Amino acid sequence: MSNIYKRLDKIIPKIKEEKFIEGRGLGNEISFYVFDYEPEHELVVRDYILHIKKEFSHENSNRKVIEFDLYKMMIEIAKERGIFDRVFQMEEERGKDVLFRAMTNFAKPEIFLDKIEEQIENHNVVILTGVGKVYPFVRSHNILNNLQEVIEKTPVIMFFPGKYDGSSLQLFGKFKDDNYYRAFRLVDKL
Repeated sequence: MSNIYKRLDKIIPKIKEEKFIEGRGLGNEISFYVFDYEPEHELVVRDYILHIKKEFSHENSNRKVIEFDLYKMMIEIAKERGIFDRVFQMEEERGKDVLFRAMTNFAKPEIFLDKIEEQIENHNVVILTGVGKVYPFVRSHNILNNLQEVIEKTPVIMFFPGKYDGSSLQLFGKFKDDNYYRAFRLVDKL
């Protein structure tokens, strides 16, 4: 069995632990976790996220899991604001550089945080996905840095196609996102 499957199989038992929900350590540090993986395992990880959600979907589960795919959220928000169709027109008429600046200005962390706050309801586990799909418009460390204002005690697992060494994020193993040292690695590398 590949290492990715062995690591993925450790996620559900971690989520079931009481200390996962209660916070970690003596200082009750913020419960943000990163599950980093090689980008070529993206489809395997996506399938496993469906498995996680199904595992906790039964009525008597004491874990209520919600997934926020940043890419899907960005499209949804662009459609709600009536700019989705204009994005393609802008790229065609004004070029990729203008589109990049416009999307970077549009895709501020606040628009994602408002959506998350709106939809979290009674869920007690948050899964963040789509990190690689929204790059470079949205940076994962910006979302995590601002998310702690919206989600106080709810554990967050960010699935990250790249490397996380406990202090910095490197998207796709190539692009240094920025330092983020407040998250714990969900499952160590094998």
